[in-house]
Amino acid sequence: MRTTLRHPSIVALLLAAAACTASPPDAPRAAAAAQPAASALDRALAGDQRSAADRARDAYRHPRETLEFFGLRDDMTVVELWPGGGWYTAILAPTLRERGTLIAAHFDPAKPGYYARSRAGFDALLASNPALYDRVKVVVLQPPETLDLGPAESADLVLTFRNLHNWMSSGSLEAVLIEVQRVLKPGGTFGVVEHRAAVAADDATVAKTGYVREAYAIAMAERVGLKLIARSEVNANPRDTKDHPEGVWTLPPTLRMGDKDKEKYLAIGESDRMTLRFIKPKGK
Repeated sequence: MRTTLRHPSIVALLLAAAACTASPPDAPRAAAAAQPAASALDRALAGDQRSAADRARDAYRHPRETLEFFGLRDDMTVVELWPGGGWYTAILAPTLRERGTLIAAHFDPAKPGYYARSRAGFDALLASNPALYDRVKVVVLQPPETLDLGPAESADLVLTFRNLHNWMSSGSLEAVLIEVQRVLKPGGTFGVVEHRAAVAADDATVAKTGYVREAYAIAMAERVGLKLIARSEVNANPRDTKDHPEGVWTLPPTLRMGDKDKEKYLAIGESDRMTLRFIKPKGK
């Protein structure tokens, strides 16, 4: 005798059970493999290599949101321009260590004064934790003398955090951007975070204030063949009036005024920043 199931709830339960049984046993592994960059970045952000002071600045620098906006994947070749003390390097190096490559384009250690001190501090950071930093490749970016980030069309992503004003002040911004365009693969990304000047600011004052007009930064990048594809306000700070006595360095973390009006500047926080994503168009 053939039994006919007529009750809809029983049919639904049996269909659901069959669907569960039919799921491939390796589905969880496939789902995990689809998001390797997120998990690698999560581990890097939570890692012990990041000091409490570094973590405290996440509230202003938003590293997760910023790097995701730039399209970071853990299998990329990434060039970090002028990484300073390595705040972002401590995130990028472990994220990229197993499947990607991080190239740090730092100062020439033979340069005197600030350049040598900064480079020595960065080198000490790398030496302090070989398990994380031993695969970081360090090259020299010291315009106008040294402008070589690697073979042409070899990088998936080039990043700069608060450096455009320095290159503007030295008259080398265009030369650096030309080199960025050269080293990027077609379709590759140039990610920029920079202190943002008022719309009507005078570009000539950048050497004194550290702020850069967003329109100027975009125009300079597009002049060398890069194309703006997205902007983010993730690093914006509407409390920053951009008219401080010592420019951007009045604000934390520098606090160049010392204790004078310190609480006022701490309440403002770090600078208002533009966050821009450019690509190198294919065929360029």
